[in-house]
Amino acid sequence: MANHKEFLSSLLAQADVKINGDRPWDMKVNDERLYARLISGGSLALGESYIDGWWDSESVDGMIERILRAKLGDRVSFNLPNALNYLGALLVNGGAKKRAFEIGEKHYDTGNDLFKAMLDTRMVYTCAYWKNADGTTAKDLDQAQENKLDLVCRKLGLKKGQTVLDIGCGWGSFAKFTAEKYGVKVVGVTVSKEQQALGMEMCKGLPVEIRLQDYRDVDEKFDHIVSLGMFEHVHIKQYRTYMKVAERCLKDGGLFLLHTIGSNVTSNVTDPWISKYIFPNSKLPSLVQIGKAIEGVFVMEDWHNFGPYYDKTLMAWYENFNKHWPELKARYGDRFYRMWKYYLLACAGSFRAREIQLWQIVLSKKGVEGGYVSVR
Repeated sequence: MANHKEFLSSLLAQADVKINGDRPWDMKVNDERLYARLISGGSLALGESYIDGWWDSESVDGMIERILRAKLGDRVSFNLPNALNYLGALLVNGGAKKRAFEIGEKHYDTGNDLFKAMLDTRMVYTCAYWKNADGTTAKDLDQAQENKLDLVCRKLGLKKGQTVLDIGCGWGSFAKFTAEKYGVKVVGVTVSKEQQALGMEMCKGLPVEIRLQDYRDVDEKFDHIVSLGMFEHVHIKQYRTYMKVAERCLKDGGLFLLHTIGSNVTSNVTDPWISKYIFPNSKLPSLVQIGKAIEGVFVMEDWHNFGPYYDKTLMAWYENFNKHWPELKARYGDRFYRMWKYYLLACAGSFRAREIQLWQIVLSKKGVEGGYVSVR
């Protein structure tokens, strides 16, 4: 035990994190068994031991940021949970249609009350855009999400009467916004029953259809296509299929905007804790993997990275979640609180460390005549 503690203390010190220190990002150990557990279990054990209450930190996001910036993961040997995660990605066809609705059931169907409490008033569950048109900073999450939705519309050049396919439409936030503000007709597809039910209610009276449907089953033509935060749930074996479905459904002359979290490195796996507790079958694509998927299918017109805005968005979500927790506690319980808190803050730390990015990519079928004009 002493050797484990000494090793972990030395490792964390390289990230300027001290065990039982007094700074916000330091780790407070509540159970001495933690040291051996972390050394043998890696990132999965770090998250699970937090849920179990074996450690705390006043600033989980700050601690994760420092660990990632110091590349501590590169200094720890290959452990069993990561090995199993890698083998699972190779052996299991996570992109099979029979598993397509699993992410909806395990994450997005968690409870509309939870997401209503955590998100903005439009219930946008993707990165907000905190830059106003005049260059100032958005005053709050609501304004930042309105900025993001409008940014997407302007990048697509939406015109009244056009049709849009929204792949992974969530609770219909984009569909409702575009129908109200731009007068377009939207078909949204989701694999979450709860999202579909609430989305249809929120979009009532508008030219919006929200379907409980696998994106691969859509076979109609649209003026434009948008996908906000869904590509992370596409299995790597399906990347090419995903792009070909979008190409099939996009009219000539139309644009496809892909909004996705992206990884700095090419990998076939995701973090084992995130995969187990938050987003099953998820995978963050790299530049190389997206490039290979679109090659020969689309022309890349624009690639916009505003990853640092996700840090701010996640912290706003955490603030809302924490504020409304007294209303949610009876239904979800204390273990869920620690799990969800770790999810939001660890992800915020990851974006702050620039370990992961947020990309908006504009694609066309044959190139925009005269050239695409970038919008920011």
